[in-house]
Amino acid sequence: MMITPVYRSRDIERKPEYLQPEKCVPPPSRSSLGTMWFIRDGCGIACAVVTWMLVFYADFVVLLVMLVPSRDYVYSVINGTLFNTLAFLALASHFRAMLTDPGAVPKGNATKEFIESLQLKPGQVVYKCPKCCSIKPDRAHHCSVCKRCIRKMDHHCPWVNNCVGENNQKYFVLFTMYIALISLHALIMVGFHFLYCFEEDWTKCSSFSPPTTVILLILLCFEALLFLIFTSVMFGTQVHSICTDETGIEQLKKEERRWAKKTKWMNMKAVFGHPFSIAWLSPFATPDQGKADPYQYVV
Repeated sequence: MMITPVYRSRDIERKPEYLQPEKCVPPPSRSSLGTMWFIRDGCGIACAVVTWMLVFYADFVVLLVMLVPSRDYVYSVINGTLFNTLAFLALASHFRAMLTDPGAVPKGNATKEFIESLQLKPGQVVYKCPKCCSIKPDRAHHCSVCKRCIRKMDHHCPWVNNCVGENNQKYFVLFTMYIALISLHALIMVGFHFLYCFEEDWTKCSSFSPPTTVILLILLCFEALLFLIFTSVMFGTQVHSICTDETGIEQLKKEERRWAKKTKWMNMKAVFGHPFSIAWLSPFATPDQGKADPYQYVV
């Protein structure tokens, strides 16, 4: 049987001399570590800022171009409240996805003392990441941007300036869902506003001049359509990944399944929490289902 590069590298990792624990600097104590998780990546920070600016731009056009000049007070209040609520939830989800530790493995823990503390049984295998000098749990992968091994890493997303992993996948899914919803809502309102302006005088359907109004609406329409398609695809991909309990990296590498198969409902509860409630849709509710033990290295 032909051995793929992935399995060949894993065979090398099985050799005791590959671990080289004497070359690893002991990790800092937990008390000295900061509680805030933030990736200092220029591209990711720029993408995160652009994300917030695009949401604020959409809110600006929706409120000042379409809703405030409207003569229908009820229409303006209902749509303004709905759009701003969804926008707030989208930004809150983005904030949580960006600042939540996605499941980082302690860096530099491949020391002799730590390996001995695992009390490995004869024939039991552990893997060491040569890049961050950590003993990798099963299903953990190294991220070159975060410079850490991440448990159940799906992918690194520059738009949230963070990896999508075991601890923050819920917030990323909510972020894509709420962005898709406000994009769809904005498209519908733009369509109705164009019809309203064609039927009425363009000078009365907006607080801005007709050319400015058209440009602002077209830009919002383009932005909403683009992000509706993008986030809808990401949302569907993430839900499928959760239901099948297979991360994006595992699908891409076609890794052999070594973990127990669970039902789709159990996989959903593992990400969003148990039992099912409105908390599943809240970016402020932390799943209380209990994450996998980060120190389980059994393969």
